Amino acid sequence: MIKVILKETIDSLGIIGSEVQVADGYARNYLLPQDKAVAATPANRKLLAQQKMKFELQIAKERAQAEEMAQQVEGITCTIAAKVSDGDKLYGSVTVRDIVTALQKQGVTIEKRMLLLNDPIKTLGAHKVAVRIYKGVKPEITVEIVPE
Repeated sequence: MIKVILKETIDSLGIIGSEVQVADGYARNYLLPQDKAVAATPANRKLLAQQKMKFELQIAKERAQAEEMAQQVEGITCTIAAKVSDGDKLYGSVTVRDIVTALQKQGVTIEKRMLLLNDPIKTLGAHKVAVRIYKGVKPEITVEIVPE
């Protein structure tokens, strides 16, 4: 494991300017060559401390954009028609991919990794699904499953 300082926000790791511990290979093969992070050395810590104000402005800007997007996404209802058998049981299940496709048809662009769906939906009705836009910003959309 190696400590690195992030030069940009990475969803799975942390926000810009934070010091995180990652696997050696991940740092060596991805973060450092892609210029997404620098090694957490005293010299780099000092340099990044000087750039802290710039990072704070970047974080504030990202949060403002995320909150604006959250307001647009909040309360959206997505209707998906699915095949059902007797007893209103779905033949298959509704997955993240199905929800993303239905949202794109409505003109809403959300990436698959942003939807927080623990298990595929297997029943008819309305289901709340959280959308991770930014750290701490998680609006909910309603997914309505109706018989085809």
